[in-house]
Amino acid sequence: MEKVMLNRRTFLQGGAACTGAVATATVGGLQAAPGNPSGVGGYDYRLPAFGKGSRMLFQGDSITDMKWGRNERDRNHYLGHSYVYLVASRLGVDMPEAKLEFFNRGMSGHKVGDLRARWQKDTIDMKPDVLSILIGVNDVGRSGARGVQLDRWEADYRFLLDSSTKANPKLRLVLLDPFVLRSGRLKDDGAWKQWRGEVDKLCGIVARLATDFKAVHVRTQEVFDAAAKAVDPAHWIWDGVHPLPQGHELIARNWLQEASTRWKA
Repeated sequence: MEKVMLNRRTFLQGGAACTGAVATATVGGLQAAPGNPSGVGGYDYRLPAFGKGSRMLFQGDSITDMKWGRNERDRNHYLGHSYVYLVASRLGVDMPEAKLEFFNRGMSGHKVGDLRARWQKDTIDMKPDVLSILIGVNDVGRSGARGVQLDRWEADYRFLLDSSTKANPKLRLVLLDPFVLRSGRLKDDGAWKQWRGEVDKLCGIVARLATDFKAVHVRTQEVFDAAAKAVDPAHWIWDGVHPLPQGHELIARNWLQEASTRWKA
């Protein structure tokens, strides 16, 4: 495929004045952006190099789903209103000649095992060129006091990646860490310690898988931790789990930042 890439600074460079909020931090030890009450800055990155006509598939749970339209003929709603919509809109404006195709197959309530059960139909058969996965918080929420079966969780996740890369050896992968913040139902000390402890374990597995499969790794938990130091956690995630619009913007900006860092012209 022909590689397409624009080299420019986007219209949100230094753009907190335009948006009033949100996101670039992607690594540990993040600092609040000077003069920005949200604690994070605007866009400033080289756009990623994707093959012309690349099929971009996003998989996950309700955080990815966000009511994407199951009627494929309804182009008003086919991507939902999550970070997927934001990534697609940004690249659609900035890289129109790339003619990228975006698909959302997140399913509310799903765990990694649910992804495995529908992987052939909803991923392999769709023949993606770029595959992005965000999964794990439902595994934590439904595991209770016993915790997530980590070996099984990793085995299921590894199956997803193994089968996908076997189907397309040139597949590009983006893996996002599951995340929570201390807001809503997770304000309670006991609930917070339980959920955050399990999420941290899953983040470690995602990091290992990202290394093993040479995937782009978006450290989403670290991103939200940094943002929550500058602004109340409930500004980003209302119930401890589900991001508000500005939380989805945090994810989208960091997805683009990491993808453009890895896949250069």
